[in-house]
Amino acid sequence: MANYNKAKRLIEVSVGDSLRIIREFQALSQNELAAMTNIPQSTISAIENNRIKLGVERAKVFARALQCHPAVLVFPGWDIQHESAA
Repeated sequence: MANYNKAKRLIEVSVGDSLRIIREFQALSQNELAAMTNIPQSTISAIENNRIKLGVERAKVFARALQCHPAVLVFPGWDIQHESAA
């Protein structure tokens, strides 16, 4: 067991990617999420494509609709081991 390599992260997940992934896991379209949150579909698209920032208040609204913690949306790439060493 001493001769193993730790798994490496293969992709980086952005805030927009996180929103899209969670939305798609729940089989929701952007239009359906827009109806649930009263956030325009065009804004959801812009967030998912990283053209505009998610923001804390929108993260709370999306988290309620998607039934997840806002931190999952706001900090998708958080590496607690790396951050705690800083």
